[in-house]
Amino acid sequence: MTAVLRAADPREPGATALLQASHAVMQASSPPEAQNYLPIDKLLAPDIRFFVAEVEGDARGCIALARRDGYGEVKSMFVRADARGAGLADAMLAHVEAEARADGLTLMRLETGTELKAALGFYQRNGYAFCGPFGDYTPTPWSLYMQKTL
Repeated sequence: MTAVLRAADPREPGATALLQASHAVMQASSPPEAQNYLPIDKLLAPDIRFFVAEVEGDARGCIALARRDGYGEVKSMFVRADARGAGLADAMLAHVEAEARADGLTLMRLETGTELKAALGFYQRNGYAFCGPFGDYTPTPWSLYMQKTL
């Protein structure tokens, strides 16, 4: 499967469907106070770059890079269930890390849910280690924080 990763507008139908599916997973796995996903319109902010991974024009995954003060943050990372295991997540994460490096950032951070076991394993396999809360996150028992030096 050859994927094309491209900058995208989160309001495109394929991107919106991916984001809605991601939000549904988070809503099912944690209480409202621990759901830290960005609403679709917030992904249009000037400090955020949003990407879609497509196979034959079909949106199968998405990810965003939020440029923060001194670090990049992984946001809105999601791969459709029927597309998992094909390397899309690895390609998407490598892409946003390369974008962060190109911006001169040397640290990546992310927040994820305690119940998202596959995501936790994925991030650990890709060099992310647990850290404390950062930015404007309010710590909850359902959130975990990770970072990686680039």
